[in-house]
Amino acid sequence: MRVLGIDPGSRITGFGLIEGDGRSCRAVATGAIRLGGGPLAERLLALHEALSALLSEHEPGVVAIEGIFSQRAPRSALILGHARGVAMLCAAQAELPIYEYPPATVKRSLTSGGAASKGGVARAVAMVLGLRETLAVDATDALAVAICHLSRTRGPSSRAVASQVDGKPSAWTRALAASPPRRQTPQNALLELAARRR
Repeated sequence: MRVLGIDPGSRITGFGLIEGDGRSCRAVATGAIRLGGGPLAERLLALHEALSALLSEHEPGVVAIEGIFSQRAPRSALILGHARGVAMLCAAQAELPIYEYPPATVKRSLTSGGAASKGGVARAVAMVLGLRETLAVDATDALAVAICHLSRTRGPSSRAVASQVDGKPSAWTRALAASPPRRQTPQNALLELAARRR
């Protein structure tokens, strides 16, 4: 399975493409799309063009996007939402399934808790993918989102089974079960909107 992870931003958007079979994975492509400091509309257009080109070149099977951190300032969250919308639009135009993961869920899938530092996540990503070079933070975060999706869709994990204590599920297994992935499609987005209006 090829998973494209996206860490959206209105000035820098990280991307990380991984390929794995559920037991191991490798990095295929990773980097950061730098959008400069021009008007927001121009940056969003550049982001759309860059992500569309990435999807066309690498042909992932699924796109995983990091969700908005709820404690951000409202204005920052709003602007970030524009970039996330562009990323989702690109994936929808490519007819790819889209999954969203909160930042804490991404961290829990790679580290011992949802409050891990950026450095802790970067070290975990490097270990899982066998990377030696230092990557930009945005690229590392995007790879982490992709790894999170792959780890949550592969079924029972050998890591989880091996870390059982007294026959009970490990904290890693419980954390994953407590926060299932949310698949976003145009159809269920409309259903959610209709439900909120009732």
